[in-house]
Amino acid sequence: MLTEYGGLKMITGELKNKIDSLWDIFASGGLVNPLDVIEQITYLMFIYELDESDKMRAKESVMLGLPHNSMFSGDVEIGERKVDGDMLRWSTFHDFPAGKMYSTVQEFVFPFIKNLHSDKNSAYSKYMDDAIFKIPTPLVLDKVVHALDAIYDLMKNSDDADVRGDVYEYLLNKIAQSGLNGQFRTPRHIIRMMVDMMQPRPDDIICDPACGTSGFLVSAGEYLKDNHKEDIFFNRQKKDHYMNSMFHGYDMDRTMLRIGAMNMMTHGIDHPFIEYRDSLSDQNTDRDKFTLILANPPFKGSLDYDIVSADLLKMCKTKKTELLFLALFLKMLKIGGRCACIVHDGVLFGSSTAHQAIRKEIIENNRLEAVVSMPSGVFKPYAGVSTAVLVFTKTGHGGTDKVWFYDMKADGFSLDDKRTPIADNDIPDIVSRFHNLEAEADRKRTEQSFLVDKADIVANNYDLSINKYKETEYVAVEYQPTSEILAELQELEKVIAEGLKELEAMV
Repeated sequence: MLTEYGGLKMITGELKNKIDSLWDIFASGGLVNPLDVIEQITYLMFIYELDESDKMRAKESVMLGLPHNSMFSGDVEIGERKVDGDMLRWSTFHDFPAGKMYSTVQEFVFPFIKNLHSDKNSAYSKYMDDAIFKIPTPLVLDKVVHALDAIYDLMKNSDDADVRGDVYEYLLNKIAQSGLNGQFRTPRHIIRMMVDMMQPRPDDIICDPACGTSGFLVSAGEYLKDNHKEDIFFNRQKKDHYMNSMFHGYDMDRTMLRIGAMNMMTHGIDHPFIEYRDSLSDQNTDRDKFTLILANPPFKGSLDYDIVSADLLKMCKTKKTELLFLALFLKMLKIGGRCACIVHDGVLFGSSTAHQAIRKEIIENNRLEAVVSMPSGVFKPYAGVSTAVLVFTKTGHGGTDKVWFYDMKADGFSLDDKRTPIADNDIPDIVSRFHNLEAEADRKRTEQSFLVDKADIVANNYDLSINKYKETEYVAVEYQPTSEILAELQELEKVIAEGLKELEAMV
């Protein structure tokens, strides 16, 4: 079940119970860090998927009369030892006694997946090459393997084509619920809002240079499946682009890369380009490459000039990552490329030379289209910082005329630490109005959304905070004459005095 912009598709019933019990198994074995648990489940799901995909390729080869070279065929070298490749299959070792299963997975299966990088048939092996086996005992592994078997059986019998992705999203939500590493989790309904505003196209080349668990990339993929299914999946060239060259994500946390890669795989994207990379450094050579960037870059403070790419400093000389990422987005986009990104409020009104320089660059040399101001509770319970969504297009020659501002007051959840669902939700209205900006022309600045001329923004040192332009409408309130109010107070005083006398008589 999924309510519009309501966050997760909620896993319910037996499947939810099975996933929750899986979590309990890890906890009983002493593994309680949600990130560690997700990572170990990711490894095991990867091992399961390897076996399943190999079997599928074998069946397809038989049907087509083609040879199939299985990665599990014959003897496989693991270090200095050789082992029957069939033993490395999930479908083989899951029937082993607990002790033998544990030694097989620890000594052979994990080293096997860590050394698959050279196997081009295994797109996800490069994220597993530093996998660490942390499952503490044979009994815990035995319980986890059989629990995953039951979960996969339920998924196979589900009518929902996207159930694998939903299960993985439910697992990732455990990180958010725990309050640990919440910075990696942009709320899914905010991601979806940004994706719906940008409306990805089948020929887009999409990037998130701070991808975390790949939430933006997954959501963009889901949007394309929902809105361009025939265009993509019935066109060999476009399907190949979707599976192999559309999605790009970079991060500096290898755990996040593994989880993000698996998240994309479980949502049906076979070969995304997910890579370990410091996006702000010279290590990132991507320039004029992407047609769409979706991102929530980290606001982690300052960097040393030495590690920042020189062309970014030329555009915006600063150590602040939130400003450098905006410069980076402009560099990475092709001419005509679009960006929707989250920034904290300081980016909108900061008065430093660097703050004004990056805002000026976006407004004067490119086309700034929208600023959606979000309430401070959107990222609770992890942070109470006020944020906004910036939408702009790289033109290289200006084009900003009028900028659309929207004052989001509600996102469908309470703005306290509990973030419980509520009826008030501006997000559908935001998406609708953004795609019909002609109708915004006559709105007054006292309304929830309005257009601001570029000249006004320039006159305010390129300040993009909505409060700079929003006007408050004061409504005159008529009060009673002072003499009438005094008379009412005197009458009330008489009533109180009489009441006190009655009480005294009763004592």
